[in-house]
Amino acid sequence: MSSIQSSSQGRGRKRASTFSSKTQPTASTPTTTTGNTRPQHRNFQQNLIDHGVYPEEYEYHDGRIPPAPDNWEEINQRLIQPRPSLSPSQFSDGAFRKLKRADAHASKENKVTYAVIPIIEGDVRDGRCVSGGVPLTNLDHLTDGTLSPGNPDLFYGAHPEQLNRRIRNELRGHIVPSTQEDLPMAPNFFLAAKGPDGSAAVARRQACYDGALGARGIQSLQSYGQPVPIYDNNAYTVTSIYNDGQLKMYTSHPSQPTGPENRPEYFMNQLRSFSVTDTPESFRQGATAYRNARDWAKEKRDEFIEAANGRMPDTYTESQSLGSSGQGRASVSTAGPVLVESDTSADELTLEEQTYTPFRKRPRRELPESNQTQGGRDRHTRSE
Repeated sequence: MSSIQSSSQGRGRKRASTFSSKTQPTASTPTTTTGNTRPQHRNFQQNLIDHGVYPEEYEYHDGRIPPAPDNWEEINQRLIQPRPSLSPSQFSDGAFRKLKRADAHASKENKVTYAVIPIIEGDVRDGRCVSGGVPLTNLDHLTDGTLSPGNPDLFYGAHPEQLNRRIRNELRGHIVPSTQEDLPMAPNFFLAAKGPDGSAAVARRQACYDGALGARGIQSLQSYGQPVPIYDNNAYTVTSIYNDGQLKMYTSHPSQPTGPENRPEYFMNQLRSFSVTDTPESFRQGATAYRNARDWAKEKRDEFIEAANGRMPDTYTESQSLGSSGQGRASVSTAGPVLVESDTSADELTLEEQTYTPFRKRPRRELPESNQTQGGRDRHTRSE
């Protein structure tokens, strides 16, 4: 979908940040500063390029070609794994004809989103992991502050409570997309859908932008608690475009800054493309790749969240001797993360199957007697 009007963009934006290897995500109260250059504008893509966010098939002025991510083969192998729900016995030729009619009758972008995309998506078991049509106004600016917030038609992320609240607050400018904090966090799977009159070029710009925002967030999670920021030249973010019966899928990944004051660069690479309205088999291939990529993105996202929780030092215990009262010590503890179910339906699950943020101790403070509780440390538990 296109970006929202500037009146609603103004709420929850942050001030511009220069993203270098030393950049920290913003945790302060958002201001109303926002940009209004949208993907429909001709200058949008050049602004991204000027700030090291490159579209697919970008070529440097000296002829160099950016490398594909190192896990390229791993991702492509995952895309082709068969899914029971898309076998010919489960997704019939009649279901394919229904898809073709829905696409032919979708005269507007919102009809594509509500009538066509759900057929490609299949059953989504965990609705809390998906959102869309919500501008990503809480994220720090990716370039110079002149671009409007990202606004994907769909994005998949984690339950906020999966990540320890303290880490979430420290990285919020990179991983918490909205001031409505119960929306999915650390999104790394995006979709841009266009109607028959929509521009494929606009969709590519939108996907390039959204993918870089997602890749930055995952890199921040990956680097949390590490002695140096992590740049492994792997992609953990996938963006997709649906336009006029064509489904295209891309990866986005960052590269290490070339100097201490330089920004990371972000690269977009096309994974696959499918004409999903061509034949039943072409639809099955496209939907299989799409759903497999969505599951794979969730697995990587959950891995980095669990690892970040594990790297956080034992949470301090706020305690203070109560002197002559003889009532011992009081402490405050916080709840650990809870992992959630997959985004996909149960039948499909039967088959398969930067930013460095140092730990900073918080000061101790006295607690009044009325707040005394039984002491305890944070426990980071995982529900299976």
